[in-house]
Amino acid sequence: MDWQQLLALTPVLLVASISVMLMLVIAFVRDHLLTCVITCLGLGGAAICSLVSVGEMAQQVTPLLIIDDFSRLFGALVLLICLISAWMTYPYLQATDEIREEYYILLALAALGALVLIASNHFASMFIGLELVSVSLFAMVGYLAHSRDQVKLTLEAGVKYMVLSGVSSSFLLFGVALVYAYSGSLTMDVFSQPANAVLAPQYLILGTAMIAIGIAFKMSWVPFHMWTPDVYQGAPAPVTGFLAGGVKIAVFALLMRWLMPIQGPYLGILANGLMAMAALSMLLGNLLALRQDNLKRLLAYSSIAHMGYAAITLIAAINIGNLSPTLAAEAAGMYLLTYATVTLLAFTVLSHLAAQDLTYETGQLQHYQGLLWRQPIAALGLLIAMLALAGMPLTAGFIGKYYVFMAAVDQQLWLLLWLLIIGSAMGLYYYLRVILILCKDTQQAATNSYRGLNPLIILLALLTLWLGIYPSPSIAWVQLALAGF
Repeated sequence: MDWQQLLALTPVLLVASISVMLMLVIAFVRDHLLTCVITCLGLGGAAICSLVSVGEMAQQVTPLLIIDDFSRLFGALVLLICLISAWMTYPYLQATDEIREEYYILLALAALGALVLIASNHFASMFIGLELVSVSLFAMVGYLAHSRDQVKLTLEAGVKYMVLSGVSSSFLLFGVALVYAYSGSLTMDVFSQPANAVLAPQYLILGTAMIAIGIAFKMSWVPFHMWTPDVYQGAPAPVTGFLAGGVKIAVFALLMRWLMPIQGPYLGILANGLMAMAALSMLLGNLLALRQDNLKRLLAYSSIAHMGYAAITLIAAINIGNLSPTLAAEAAGMYLLTYATVTLLAFTVLSHLAAQDLTYETGQLQHYQGLLWRQPIAALGLLIAMLALAGMPLTAGFIGKYYVFMAAVDQQLWLLLWLLIIGSAMGLYYYLRVILILCKDTQQAATNSYRGLNPLIILLALLTLWLGIYPSPSIAWVQLALAGF
């Protein structure tokens, strides 16, 4: 490894050093604010390093990682998501009697795993990054089990995520073994490279299917979505926000790097499998969201539907019929950016409210009745998030769905396009239902005594509107990330 490769790894090394630094600090002094500040400064510094190096030559660092503009820009996005997650976690943990400082070590390790995932072009580094994220999340999901009234709910969420994540990792590892047995290589371009294989092609097909199943669990694609509503409901709100915004963005970026450039005679089978999961996710996700009376479970089923929408861009980019995947790749990047912003806004509001009263986090939708009159800033933030998730114009959600719509039309994916339209119509119903509950007058005066995360809510709400009103800079950002892809 030369100095250029080492410099390219600077953001990864910075994030890795955060956890070491936090362990040393905690050994001598326990200060929640200091721990949070160190984490935020480290994540922010790593994000700045990634952005500053944009435009430099791509570096292949060992056979495992490639540091190019794609990994730099999407890595910076994930680091900013982690920074926001740390920010929203501080007032949430401050309101509990749990040991707080170790949480930030887990968050830093999960951020490190996400960076490795985004930069991976080798199945070994992919597995390392995925497991680093998953093992950190096992503890994060059940972190507050001893300081909450819903101990059973939190422990159930942690155990379910751990067990099902272990099962998905087994599928993924077995699939990697089959692909290696067929090709003798662990690089992700195995489809595009002619393999000197002694085994039948069925080993490659079966291995790829098992890898796809392992990754589908992380993406909450039906029928591998079973863990999602229980984990969303039982996990602390900041953890759910990071899981929905940061982890899924990193995994989807990995899928973009793996699936979009590949060629081969068996891509039709892969496309059909993805098409089935996307269709089921859009249909079942929206149908089950209609029946929910708990906001976090509603957002869980909504996220399943949204990941189905995102899968359309992958299917469009698999290059069926030798059509250009440029629009599909741009659609995927824009959808990731807009979805992450809107999801973080929703869960920042939930974290803000849960820091005052856990009923907001675990209770029914009716508990939010009249929130606009009690806490107008939080309610307006949640209202904008619901409108954006519904895909209303002048919000980030409209731009994301517009790009998905265009990618589906470009590749003539008519069935998925109709499911997107029908799913969006169903989503409009249950998102507007939340808005009506927020606005229902309860004759209560506004209470602004608790400020908490109000500045972050305002910042994310403005960003959601800015992405919808003036999307040109974000489109240019995504195009730059994909320029050398």
